[in-house]
Amino acid sequence: MMSREHVRDSLWVLPALSVVGALGAGAVLSAANLDAGSPLAFQGTPDDARTLLIGIAGTMVTVIALLLGLTVVALQLSSTQYSPRLLRNFLRDRPNQLVLSACVATFAYSTAGLYTVGVSGGSRTTEFPRLAVTGAIVLLFVSLGMLVFFADHLGHSIQIDSIMAVVERNTLAVIRGGLLEGGGTGSPVAATALAVPAPRSGYVQVVRVERMLAAARGGGLRVRLRPRPGEHVVAGTTLLWIWPATTARPAATATVPEALVHAVHIGRERTFDQDAAFGFRQLTDMACKALSPAVNDPYTAVQAIERLSVLFRVLATRPLGCHVDRDPGGAEVTVPGWTFGEYLATMSGLIRRYGAAEPTVVTALLRLLSTCAAVDGPDPGRPAAIEEQARLLVEDAEREVRQPADLREVRAAAAAVRAGLDR
Repeated sequence: MMSREHVRDSLWVLPALSVVGALGAGAVLSAANLDAGSPLAFQGTPDDARTLLIGIAGTMVTVIALLLGLTVVALQLSSTQYSPRLLRNFLRDRPNQLVLSACVATFAYSTAGLYTVGVSGGSRTTEFPRLAVTGAIVLLFVSLGMLVFFADHLGHSIQIDSIMAVVERNTLAVIRGGLLEGGGTGSPVAATALAVPAPRSGYVQVVRVERMLAAARGGGLRVRLRPRPGEHVVAGTTLLWIWPATTARPAATATVPEALVHAVHIGRERTFDQDAAFGFRQLTDMACKALSPAVNDPYTAVQAIERLSVLFRVLATRPLGCHVDRDPGGAEVTVPGWTFGEYLATMSGLIRRYGAAEPTVVTALLRLLSTCAAVDGPDPGRPAAIEEQARLLVEDAEREVRQPADLREVRAAAAAVRAGLDR
């Protein structure tokens, strides 16, 4: 069964549905009887109608090939210039899917019309659904309009600001709505805990905590997931641990491990369902790629850091870490999560190691830390994590930057971070 994210990422789902809709619309319009003098009726002979439908179908084949070619160019550009993890953002782009769907629907509608227009029972006839032929003309103009819209949309969507804005929007949606609330600790894994293996290799995409808690409640168990949402797990390795919630052994637990495993969805790629770190990783990749010797574009890296500042500002107000759900009867489910310090060390650390020699990049990272320091958040380890990253940034910049004058702004930004932490 396909998940909602998989459906959004698939380029064929909407076009397939549009074909079904076009065939249904054609059947309905073919049943309508209009006089030849009606303004909505096609003014021509059956042969004219068949020629028109053949021409529309041929035109749509060319248009569809053009659309797919332009899409491939955009995918190649985003993959090589920015990050391969951005490909799915273009595949799940709804305007692209709608334009392709409109053209495919027009092709299917026109081709299906050739079976009915001018032919009845295998013999030629002068009667044909004139309104349905008019519908093909309308779909043709709609498709051509969508083609112009697609060219404009594609030109804007491959701009660096638009790409970063999409990543920022998707990640904010996860932080505000899909991220499992942390702040708990959970019970430590008992020495007698049963290790349940992962049924397949892949990335943990979705953890259905309510289902896990229901299964744990039925078996009187405590459950702790080993990987965090978004992490890779190998088939046969430990996916989760289970152990009795009380010293008394549960009466029946034979089906509980299977139910718990089914509550953890493992897929072939990372998604935005519960994995906010995936969006952070995309922006970090763009910054690192821009700082590579092959690209050498520090300003793009600064733009990525500014987008990360927005995400970290919102993330700092959320309770992070382990998500724990408990039942009054003693059942418990613990899902590990990222702490603020881990987010900061991973994302800021990657950019710091690539851009330590560029003062503008270091200063942008210190401004990010100042933004985080100015927020009151529930994570008690946040100030220490910010202070640690600020210290590493200054130390690396002082080692890599040769000109003392270039370090003035870096030291000033570091002082602003310390002042923010003091406040």
